[in-house]
Amino acid sequence: MIYLDYQATTPLAPEVVAAMTPWLDKFANPHSPSRWGREAAAAIAVARAAVDRAIGLPGDTSIFTGSATEAINLAIKGTFERSTRRKLVTVATEHAAVLDTAEWLQDQGVDVVRLPVGRDGIVDIEAARLAIDADTALVAAMLVNNEIGVLQPVAELARLARGAGALMLCDAVQGLGRVAIPDGCDLVAVSAHKIHGPKGIGALWVREGTQVAPLVHGGGQERGLRSGTLSPMLCAGFGAAAKLAAERRDADRQHVEQLWSAALEALGPGWTLNGSSEQRYRGNLNLRRDGLDAARLLADLRDIAFSLGSACASGSGRPSHVLRAIGLSDAQARGSIRLGFGRYTREEELVDACRRIAATARAQQDLAA
Repeated sequence: MIYLDYQATTPLAPEVVAAMTPWLDKFANPHSPSRWGREAAAAIAVARAAVDRAIGLPGDTSIFTGSATEAINLAIKGTFERSTRRKLVTVATEHAAVLDTAEWLQDQGVDVVRLPVGRDGIVDIEAARLAIDADTALVAAMLVNNEIGVLQPVAELARLARGAGALMLCDAVQGLGRVAIPDGCDLVAVSAHKIHGPKGIGALWVREGTQVAPLVHGGGQERGLRSGTLSPMLCAGFGAAAKLAAERRDADRQHVEQLWSAALEALGPGWTLNGSSEQRYRGNLNLRRDGLDAARLLADLRDIAFSLGSACASGSGRPSHVLRAIGLSDAQARGSIRLGFGRYTREEELVDACRRIAATARAQQDLAA
């Protein structure tokens, strides 16, 4: 299998496996005052510090959650629980964790504004300027889009939010370890399994002084914002992955840039890039081809792992909301594929996969002619 689905999840780094393995046998509760419990708590503290360094923002520390989806729900719902303001401003191309939570809030009487994007996938800043006002409690935007890889101007959105007295949530799930997270954010959601860490753990960085109400009540763990017993093994894995992501960011970026160029050359002509060609993370290659049945292409190439869009929405049968938001027709959206690659992708396997994808796409079109 050639794995080209890095936006869905990433392979575990060997260093992460090594960091997690001892905690299979060390079973103590990290919230216990026993010596073993204190050892587990110390390991979690080391992991938390590594996640904070990878996020790279000054101020307070992260709290661990069960996923980035939970972190986003905590940030959004927790903000509105504490705020008297009743408007959420977000972007039409956000992940379902944001958009579905926004829809839930709308049912609770919150005014939700979903900002449009251009053909390049970049948010309309003038629309944002008009929407973010004195009634806005929170602005939520993804740093790197999970489907098409474009970079949103989070720093500018944060400046507008701050000017209106609102908070700024950055979904940095696809950006952590790849691009710098802009200062000015009040809440940052991240995930371990997108940076070669384990599934089942995410984190929410909360700027000091930011008021968020908890969603889960119980023992008061994680500064009272997320009760529940932490897993030292998962935390240790996240910490090791975050440490690697921070240390290898430049090397990983250079590797991805080389892979991007090699992939485009191997695919050849006839493909159109979805989203901005410049303002994007290049480990995400989202392309379309006129007349292509991408679902059939995926079925014909079962030994190549790639996708048609967000893994969270796969199998729905509906065209991607992201591709529709950038102006693609249903046919164009259904003729689009996403190739994701990164640290452990070898150039020769990527080139082989892209050549086979291109050849199979051409053969499909020849049969249809």
